Amino acid sequence: MPFNIPIALTLFRLFLLPVFVVIFYLPYSWSPFFAAFVFWLAAVTDALDGYAARKLKQSTRFGAFLDPVADKIMVTTALVLLVAEYNSIWMTLPALFMIGREIVISALREWMAEIGKRGSVAVSWIGKYKTAAQMTAITGLIWHPNDLITYAAYALFYVAAVLTFWSMMSYIMAAWSDLTAESNN
Repeated sequence: MPFNIPIALTLFRLFLLPVFVVIFYLPYSWSPFFAAFVFWLAAVTDALDGYAARKLKQSTRFGAFLDPVADKIMVTTALVLLVAEYNSIWMTLPALFMIGREIVISALREWMAEIGKRGSVAVSWIGKYKTAAQMTAITGLIWHPNDLITYAAYALFYVAAVLTFWSMMSYIMAAWSDLTAESNN
């Protein structure tokens, strides 16, 4: 297995996952802040590992595989915890939509790779904005120190849900002709 700075950052993000979950469930007044901090730190490493891979020319196949896996596991875990914490349809529906989008896009990328067209479903600017909005909203929803931040995080969570739908549709439309083409078999 290759090992470099970007991979170390991704592995650190995976290490933070159980730390995040344990802190999230601790029954102390400081727990929401520190759980939000750990999630925020994981989000920062998500941005840094890709930047470091490009800047240091340390891109590897293993890193390209592991990075989105670590990201999806962290976000999905946070969404599941938030759904349980808030116990509201207003949290559950967008969270399910976000998790569903990740499954759809992962399956689409895998299928496009099988037919040799992986590049047509590469990450777009919409996906980057969606990720930024999602990470910021989730951090605020975990921390929720007061109503203002909680409502702002909820609003941003819905912005992220709209961007989630937009990015999913962009990916599907990019692959539409291949998805609807009939096989000669």
